[in-house]
Amino acid sequence: MSLLDARGGTTWVGRRNPVAKVAATVPLSIALLLTLDPVSAGTAIVLEVVLFWAAGLGSLVWSPRTAVVWIAGPLAGVSMLLYGRTGGTVYFEWGLIQVSQGSIEIGLSTAARVIAIALPAVVLFLTIDPTDFADGLSQTLRLPERFVLGALGALRLVGLFMDDWRALALARRARGVGDRWIVPRLAGQAFGLLVLSIRRGSKLATAMEARGFGADVARTHAREVHFGGAEVALIAIGALAAAVCVAVAVASGSWNFVVA
Repeated sequence: MSLLDARGGTTWVGRRNPVAKVAATVPLSIALLLTLDPVSAGTAIVLEVVLFWAAGLGSLVWSPRTAVVWIAGPLAGVSMLLYGRTGGTVYFEWGLIQVSQGSIEIGLSTAARVIAIALPAVVLFLTIDPTDFADGLSQTLRLPERFVLGALGALRLVGLFMDDWRALALARRARGVGDRWIVPRLAGQAFGLLVLSIRRGSKLATAMEARGFGADVARTHAREVHFGGAEVALIAIGALAAAVCVAVAVASGSWNFVVA
């Protein structure tokens, strides 16, 4: 079984056009960006979990690859809890930190909104093969071939980041500079990864240019990409989920229109 199959690439959602997968997340993201309340975001999270389990992607929701979503959401909520706009009863105050009824509501809403927006994007992106995504951008959206090929090359290099990070950690430790305090150690290692990425990207760009990938000519495609009724249905499901979240928030009186 291939890695993409393990990520749900053979499910009904996994077989859809990658452009449709990305488009399906847009209505929900727009709806959640227009409001900051825990009801709409909480409803979105419940709907996402249920829909992903029904689509056979439930294992991805709680996989290590989506752990960053479940970590980033609470962290964003904590920052708003401590430094967000105060209102109502103040429960704790120390220097610039104020924990009040209003900041608690904002913190919960922010955490839920971050998770609700990021979770479908990460889960659906895990089911996308970079080559299929490039074919979708080129054949469905008719984007310039030069841009599509550059994006494909960049996506192919993303998987090397973790390998480079581990190699840099071992190399720095072998040189005796990997046992310092964690903050300067991570900062130095991150800078090394940046330099390595720039060098690899430059070499890749030169190699692709030498092979004619940058030529402004009409190109053929080995695989034809289809965009049919199933893709429209997937986008409709995303739009319906967004409508349900908005309706529940408005009905409960928690809808808080913002542009953020």
